[in-house]
Amino acid sequence: MTTNTRSGGLRARAQARARALAREIVLAGVRGLVLAVVMLPVSVLCLTLTLVSVALVPIGVGVYTTPWILGGVRDVADTRRRLAAEWCGVRIPSAYRPVPEGANPWRRTYALLRDPAVRRDLRWLPVDMTAGFVTALLPAVLLLYPLEGFAIVAGLWRVLGAAGGYWYGFVHVTGQASALGAGALAAVLLTLTPFAPRLLTAHFRLTRAVLGADQEELAERVRVLTETRRDAVDTSAAELRRIERDLHDGAQARLVAVGMDLGTVEMLMDKDPAKAKQLLAQARQSSAEALTELRDLVRGIHPPVLAERGLGDAVRALALRLPLSTGVSVELPGRADAPVESAAYFAVSEALANAVKHSGADRIWVDVHHAGGMLRIAVTDNGQGGAAVGTGSGLSGIERRLGTFDGVLAVSSPAGGPTMVTMEIPCVLS
Repeated sequence: MTTNTRSGGLRARAQARARALAREIVLAGVRGLVLAVVMLPVSVLCLTLTLVSVALVPIGVGVYTTPWILGGVRDVADTRRRLAAEWCGVRIPSAYRPVPEGANPWRRTYALLRDPAVRRDLRWLPVDMTAGFVTALLPAVLLLYPLEGFAIVAGLWRVLGAAGGYWYGFVHVTGQASALGAGALAAVLLTLTPFAPRLLTAHFRLTRAVLGADQEELAERVRVLTETRRDAVDTSAAELRRIERDLHDGAQARLVAVGMDLGTVEMLMDKDPAKAKQLLAQARQSSAEALTELRDLVRGIHPPVLAERGLGDAVRALALRLPLSTGVSVELPGRADAPVESAAYFAVSEALANAVKHSGADRIWVDVHHAGGMLRIAVTDNGQGGAAVGTGSGLSGIERRLGTFDGVLAVSSPAGGPTMVTMEIPCVLS
């Protein structure tokens, strides 16, 4: 009985594996056919429209059509990335640079054409419509072509070969005997169908090879990360020196004065009680001022509201202290890591300070949300515009602070306004 049970279990597992393999083969064939049928016209259309649009840039028409067309190409590439991950587990990261919001068409077109990820998309299109088309079609061929061979053996050759014969692979079918040869070839091809899922994976690996980052971009990324790390170290050292200076010149000096006053009070308690009482009041005032300075110092290092209630409430608290009317919109389903929250908070604080000091605005809007694995923050004002990174407005400091976390800063500030400062930091929320 035990032997029969064991053999029955083995047989059931073998049948389950066979069904799973058959399902994978059918899925690979159907998916490959869908990719092959859809990709060729879409890739040809995207490449044609891109070439025509870029050719029209010098006369001014292309600057309006190119951003829209390249956005469509990006959507097509991102769809292929998503399918690669869902169907075959092939991860193809998306590394597009942010497009300046509110920029004029020339700047948007120039920024898109300079993006290495966009250029990879354009190199991928001709590969996708040639080698990509073949590698996507092969799983469907392995699935469907043997069925045609068996149909020929069953009598389909009488219809297909009515006018001088029919070629099935390298077999010229003219009668039942040659149809049996076609059937033998179909049986051989049928033994190759288990490779259909691997061929579909090969298609997506080819896509990754073209859409993936090249060595030059990786070298540039390493250079940028090295610079941001050095800036982070320098910033931390400067922050430590500021804290030491503030403690030495502020709270420490006041606490020393309190100690001296209390010593004098001890000597005057019996001789001059009125003077001792006056010095006690002075010491109490100095201690209160020292406590206020320590609280301000701690708030400058890591605000308590940020630690206790998160980035959204911390930004709202910042807005309440501003002299301008400020609207805050926050959509955060969770909290980021503490270092990311701190960097985002102080970046927003600097951007708001810039708006108050330099923009001449009477209204500020702050939008904080998380989407697509990115923390996105936009600070917009209705001021006079003209802000730019590197002009001494503090935006360079924000850029360095975000760069430590592989974040980016985009500034759109045409003359006459409005000004939008957009910050993005890759992170996950808990």
